[in-house]
Amino acid sequence: MIRVVLADDERLIRAGWTTILSLHDDIDVVAEAADGCEAVEAGVGADVVLMDVRMPRMDGLTATLELARRAPATRVIVVTTFENDQLVWGALRAGAAGYVLKRAPARELVDAIRFVHTRDAVLFPDALRRIAAPRAGTARSGPVAGLTPRELDVLRHIALGQNNAEIAAALHVTRETVKTHVGNVLDKLGARDRTQAAVLAYEFGLVFPGTHHQG
Repeated sequence: MIRVVLADDERLIRAGWTTILSLHDDIDVVAEAADGCEAVEAGVGADVVLMDVRMPRMDGLTATLELARRAPATRVIVVTTFENDQLVWGALRAGAAGYVLKRAPARELVDAIRFVHTRDAVLFPDALRRIAAPRAGTARSGPVAGLTPRELDVLRHIALGQNNAEIAAALHVTRETVKTHVGNVLDKLGARDRTQAAVLAYEFGLVFPGTHHQG
């Protein structure tokens, strides 16, 4: 069962989400929050938080940052009416594991919850490719300097949104080997999850805008 918290200052929005999610046996809405402070308190111990951006007392991105600090196991999906590159990048850097527009079909919201709960891939590689602005410099700079060549390869594939099975196929290794490499990458980077690792990959020039993985 995926335990979900709904954070939005509009009661009707929360009610709509509850109606949608109640139709799925593997999802349980365990709490609601009308502002960012409530979202942080309710999100500790939850699996997934649907987080609005503009809320009173504490905005959604600040709440995402605080929740990442207090409950790193909780996955946050930013759900907003605003579609702009700065907001997507801000959500990523704050620690969000996903980004969904409020006008998206109900199926997309449900799929997003299940997707981030698996922790096996980054939810929005297309957004990452569009907005990334990697720094100049070599792939051996910054926090990626301690990675082995194979770990760098794995990190590039993570940044392209590939899951472990896809990475294994691309690198011609087993899934268990990929799982080990992913764990090592996250540990060495001090990244709490694959999304944060992907952000670092773009920032330090391992992947550039417009890069597409080979399927």
